[in-house]
Amino acid sequence: MSTSPYPLGLRLAGRRVVVVGGGAVASRRVPALLDAGADVLLVAPEVTPALQAHVDAGRLHWRPRRFTPDDLDGAWLVQVAVDDPLAAASVSAVAAERRIFCVRADDRTAATAWTPAVTRHGPVTVAVLGGGDPHRAMGVRDAVRELLAARTGPLVDPGEVDSGEVDPGEPVADAPLAGPPEPMPAGSGDAATRPGGPVGRVSLVGAGPGDPELITVKGWRLLTEAEVVVADRLVPGLLLDELRPDVELVDAAKIPYGPSRAQEEINRILVDRALAGKVVVRLKGGDPYVFGRGGEELLACAAAGVPVTVVPGVTSAVAVPAAAGVPVTHRAVAHEFTVVSGHVAPDSPVSLVRWEALAGLRGTLVVLMGLKNLAAIADTLTRHGRDAATPVAVIQEGTTGGQRSLRSTLGAVAADVVAAGLRPPAIVVIGDVVDALTP
Repeated sequence: MSTSPYPLGLRLAGRRVVVVGGGAVASRRVPALLDAGADVLLVAPEVTPALQAHVDAGRLHWRPRRFTPDDLDGAWLVQVAVDDPLAAASVSAVAAERRIFCVRADDRTAATAWTPAVTRHGPVTVAVLGGGDPHRAMGVRDAVRELLAARTGPLVDPGEVDSGEVDPGEPVADAPLAGPPEPMPAGSGDAATRPGGPVGRVSLVGAGPGDPELITVKGWRLLTEAEVVVADRLVPGLLLDELRPDVELVDAAKIPYGPSRAQEEINRILVDRALAGKVVVRLKGGDPYVFGRGGEELLACAAAGVPVTVVPGVTSAVAVPAAAGVPVTHRAVAHEFTVVSGHVAPDSPVSLVRWEALAGLRGTLVVLMGLKNLAAIADTLTRHGRDAATPVAVIQEGTTGGQRSLRSTLGAVAADVVAAGLRPPAIVVIGDVVDALTP
C-alpha cells in the first residue's frame, strides 16, 4: 500500500548537510542549501566551476575524493547527486544505517526524502508534492506563486524555487511551453523550419548582477520554458535550482578550450540544439551585450537560420554600485559615467581603451573585470592627470549575500584591495560619487 509523504520544513542553519557528487545536479542543489544556511560538505573527486567558486569563497567544504562512510559524521541530511546507481545505493545504505534522511537524484523510489516544488514569499513558504509527478507539482507551485504576486504586488523570489520532487537524473515527459515562441529581432534569421523538422529557438537572457530576484520577469519566464540552458559561471545558482528536472544544463565554464575556441563551442551548442528543435536559453550574468559576447552568439544563430530573442539584464555596472550605496551619477557631482573593461592591462598592445583620455574625464568611471590589473589602471590614470585622492569604491559579489566593499582613494586602492583580500568578481567605481551619499 502506498503512503503519502509527511511534509516537513527543515531548519538547516549551521547544520551539516552532505552532498555527494560534483556535477550539474549538485550545482543546482547546493545554492538552495547555502541559502538555508546549511554547513555544506561536498564530496566528489571533481567539481564544476560553479561549485569551485563556492569552495574558493569559503561557503562550503570540499573533500576531493570518493565517498567514505565517515563523511556522514555529524550530518543531518545527505543529498546524493550522482548518476551511478551502485555508488548512490552505497551512500543511501550508510545514511539509512545512521538514520539520516537521504535525497537521491538517480532514484526517488529508493530515497527517504523528496525535495518538493517550493515557492517563498516573505515569511510564507509553500511546498508542493505532486504524487511523483514533478510537472504537476511545479504547475501547482507556479499557480500559487502567481496568486501571491497578484495579491501582494511584487513577484515571489524565483531564486528560492526548488526544481521539483524528482531530480534531473529521472526520465520525465516534456512539459508544455507556457506560450508561443518569442518574435525574432531584425537580423536573426526568419527560418521556422528546416529539412527534417522544425527549428527551435534561442533566447539570450541576462540574469542580472547576482541576486536571483533581479532577473527580469521575461527572462525568468523563458528560463522556465527552456529545454536546454547554457549557463555562465556567474549566473545566480538559485536560478538553476528551479529548472525543470529534464532540462539539459550546459556549464559554459567547463568547455575545455581557450577563450576563442570556447566561444566557438558555445555557438555550436546553441545552434545544434536549436536545429534539433530545442528551446534554448543562453543564461548570462548581467546583460548579454555588456562584455557578454552576446552579439557573437546572435550572429552565429542568425547565420544558421535560428530565431533569437534578446532579453536585456540588469547590468552590474550600475546595480552593484547602487547596492553598495554608490550612485553612478548624482546631481552637481557627476553628469556622466563611463563603463570600461579592465581585463586587459593598460599597457597591453591589444587594449582598445584610451586610458589617458579617461583620466581627463570629470565623471564616474566604472571598471568591470579590473581587479587583476587594478594597480596598473590606477597608476595609468594618475600619471595622466587623475587626482590620486579621487575616491574609489571596490565591491565584491555585489547584490548577493557575499557582498563586501571597501572605500579608498585612487592612489591607495590597489594596496588596500590586497590587504582586504578582495577577489573577483568585483566592480571598481572611481569618482566623487563614491562619497556622494556619505553623511
